[in-house]
Amino acid sequence: MKVLMINGSPRVNGNTSVAFDEMVKVFHKNGIETEIIQIGAMDIRGCLGCGFCFKNGKCAIDDIVNELAPKFEECDGLVVGSPVYYASANGTLVALLDRLFYSTPFNKTMKVGASVAVARRGGCSATFDQLNKYFTISGMPLASSQYWNSVHGRKVGEASQDEEGLQTMRTLAENMTFLMKSIELGKKEYGIPEKEKWVMTNFIK
Repeated sequence: MKVLMINGSPRVNGNTSVAFDEMVKVFHKNGIETEIIQIGAMDIRGCLGCGFCFKNGKCAIDDIVNELAPKFEECDGLVVGSPVYYASANGTLVALLDRLFYSTPFNKTMKVGASVAVARRGGCSATFDQLNKYFTISGMPLASSQYWNSVHGRKVGEASQDEEGLQTMRTLAENMTFLMKSIELGKKEYGIPEKEKWVMTNFIK
């Protein structure tokens, strides 16, 4: 089994990396393969709303989004982590996720999602909620922990002193592992839920 981890921080080996590294230890202990992609310092623009992906199955902007698409399709779980900027996720990460989720036509149902927010002080729960919306609109179960998935620290590496935050990350990885393995067993026995034809409505008559 494999987990794809997208680090939205522009800082290499920053506090988001500290949180991810704590999760990776648990994943590896449980035989889960991991791949971390750090995108926070990349030049990633937002969605153009051009509709190219509907016809071609990929984004019109040929960058890291299209590179991540097959990795996303292949993985059993996706972890998305972000530093908190103005009580929300890094704009570069949001631009990537908007396009990655929108442009990929494959069925994401029952891939397990987990979001991680890292902040000096406040804004973690708002960022956590923001990131979780990508999963819940896609039929992806959320992995939970003993607390909201957050770690605190300002200076590079300072998150390593947040004992509760690190424990939260370990618990998150354990719960995510259990959920992915349980879903895999369920797929073999029952398959995945059938989807109805999408009924799309608006408020203009």
